Amino acid sequence: MDAQGLWPSDSDSSWIRPAVLGLPRDRFAPDRVFVWDGVSAYAAVDRAKDLWEWADAVYPASPYEATNTQISEIDGLPSSSISCTAVVADMLDSLMLEEGHRVLELGTGAGWNAGLLARRADLVVSVEIDPELADAAAVRLKQAGLDVEVRTGDAARGAADRAPFDRVIATYAVERVPWAWVEQTRPGGRIVTPWGRLGHVALTVSDDGRAAVGWVQGLATFMPARGVDQGLAFHAVQAEAPVSRKATVHRDLALFAERHLLFAVRVSHPHLRVTTTPVDGGVAVNVHDGASSWACAVPQSDGTALVTGGGPRDVWAETSEGWDHWEARGRPELWDFGMTVTAEAQFVWAGRPEHGPYTP
Repeated sequence: MDAQGLWPSDSDSSWIRPAVLGLPRDRFAPDRVFVWDGVSAYAAVDRAKDLWEWADAVYPASPYEATNTQISEIDGLPSSSISCTAVVADMLDSLMLEEGHRVLELGTGAGWNAGLLARRADLVVSVEIDPELADAAAVRLKQAGLDVEVRTGDAARGAADRAPFDRVIATYAVERVPWAWVEQTRPGGRIVTPWGRLGHVALTVSDDGRAAVGWVQGLATFMPARGVDQGLAFHAVQAEAPVSRKATVHRDLALFAERHLLFAVRVSHPHLRVTTTPVDGGVAVNVHDGASSWACAVPQSDGTALVTGGGPRDVWAETSEGWDHWEARGRPELWDFGMTVTAEAQFVWAGRPEHGPYTP
């Protein structure tokens, strides 16, 4: 974090670095964590059996790596984690937390983020849907001498009996921001939440409480709410759908290595999942819909890109539509996007809210 200059620079957020350093991750990590085996599944790493491997998982080399603490028995994917340090610091910075604030956290997990909040706020109420996770987090927080009210329940409902809150922060991704979160935040209060599979937003509740509006703050990949189907991975979709399309296109795939186009396509075509992979000559772009269709674009030596794909949907054509829309809108950057939430609707915009939804 120090070497990469990732600590918040704003003086109002100067509390974050000492809070993180003063509350070690290992105090909140369970004795069993999970790491990707490099092939097809997550393998358990037990503290008692291999302390150093466990420690490497709890304190990964990159501040952008999370520590997986629970794997779903349904799909074998992570269902809880201790978030990566860089994104935790970034979201706490976006929260603009002040001493004396009342905070609602959605998704307690292991309890580390709730503990960090408690180092600054007067009141922290944290809601976790998994009873075992909630109970374990409550014990860890108490052992650390931190006063957090941990509740078991549906975080989408918040904690109405303790409202209003000055700040609300979620540690899991939502497609639609629950209106209960807005209702339970005081006018002028702030809500920070991961949105979809890419990015987090900071919303400010209007003076009349009838809307929450704010800007995208950065990129981050968070787990969805418990029970949400995460769909199939790219390799799984590709394996089930043989190549049925092939074309050469004149596209600069390197633009996808920048977050701006990646996020823009996420907004205009939310069902698409776009990832990049470094290859000789640039980056390859993989696109799939999480269900049955895929495409892969690989840069060629002549400056073109070879696109292959399969499945019933032409996901590359849809990606190109999003790309063209981004170009037509003047190539808005990540920071140009924002979100408006009301009781009736939610939409993402670029530039200004009055420009309306960012759609082709």
